[in-house]
Amino acid sequence: MKFEEDSLPTPRYNLARFDFVSVRLAVACAQSGSLTSAAHECNLAVAAASRRIRELEIALGDTLFERHSRGLAPTAAGRAFVRRGVALLQEMDSLVDELADMRQGVARHIRMSAGTAAINQFLPPLLAHYAEVHPQIRIDVDEQVSEVVVKTVREGRTDVGVFVEGSDTSGLEVRDFRRDELVLVLPPRHRLAGRSPISFVDTLDEQWISLNAGAAMLQQQQQAALAAGRTFKLRMQVRSFDAMAHIVASGLGIAALPKDATLPIIRAMKLTFRPFSDPWAKRRLLAATKPDCDAAVTALRDFLCAPLSQKAKTPSTKSK
Repeated sequence: MKFEEDSLPTPRYNLARFDFVSVRLAVACAQSGSLTSAAHECNLAVAAASRRIRELEIALGDTLFERHSRGLAPTAAGRAFVRRGVALLQEMDSLVDELADMRQGVARHIRMSAGTAAINQFLPPLLAHYAEVHPQIRIDVDEQVSEVVVKTVREGRTDVGVFVEGSDTSGLEVRDFRRDELVLVLPPRHRLAGRSPISFVDTLDEQWISLNAGAAMLQQQQQAALAAGRTFKLRMQVRSFDAMAHIVASGLGIAALPKDATLPIIRAMKLTFRPFSDPWAKRRLLAATKPDCDAAVTALRDFLCAPLSQKAKTPSTKSK
């Protein structure tokens, strides 16, 4: 294969002094605060480790660490280098894993980022079926809040994103994935317990449990409270539906949770639930890719968004 002369940018640093051993060493120095510990972790003599750090600083034209009697402390440049260095090392580890999988017959890795609602309610059986039909493709899934899912797709750090609508998806190819319904989850014998639909505004005197910042659910709750001119009394934020239910069961607050995903938890913990009357409680989940994604990514997105009856007819690519 012939490469164009300008296909690779000219590096602005000396590549001979910029290798993965030095990157890993700098990360280890920042994490441990000790050159001796970092050298041991990287199987280097202390003198050799010290020389590598110094050569790295010369190559980059910046001081990465302040040296003092208690060890090392990263400078602002050092913190920036370590942040990027960790990502670089993780990417290299992923490359090694991907090459190992290719030797085992896996022809392609597809990166997926998905929200909690999608993972808890819909994705596991779909991905299991896709793996059975396409054993040569491996899908790596990363759980994130919806806002981060959209961001990682836009930045090219993931191939397919599945999330609850609400984030800005301009510039992305978006398809309907599924729908769900939020319900109010309460401890037994709570004063708001009942069967008829309740307005979210009528719950705002209570302490609330919700997901972390960036979650579509939290954004919907905050926007609804703001529109009503009321305060959303957010007491605790956690990462999972299960944790939210446990906190509600302890009597520390109330929560909104997807009905189908959490009914088993609600029953197991002897909680009660009540539907919301608000239209936003019925939500759309979306699947997004970049417009220029390749055929394998498009095929996965279309598989996820296809009707269930269509999936049953999907031909297998396993060897006969």
